[in-house]
Amino acid sequence: MPTKEELCHKIKEVFPEIGSCGINLKVDYDDSEKAWVVDLKKGDHELKTYLEEPEAQQCMEGKQCVSLGLQIGQLRKNIEEL
Repeated sequence: MPTKEELCHKIKEVFPEIGSCGINLKVDYDDSEKAWVVDLKKGDHELKTYLEEPEAQQCMEGKQCVSLGLQIGQLRKNIEEL
């Protein structure tokens, strides 16, 4: 299982437009959900998505980050509508 720092940096590598780790992007593991919580924030807008372990591992391996990509797209759309 990747560390939160490794996953955060991988997400930044795949989606460089989303901001800095710990500022616009926060990654933590939720033991109760058994999934990674990816929290994207820009201004007053915030979106959270959950990455289950297999998907997080695939993202780390550069194979896919599909649900995360959809969430980032939604965040950008919300910001552009302002």
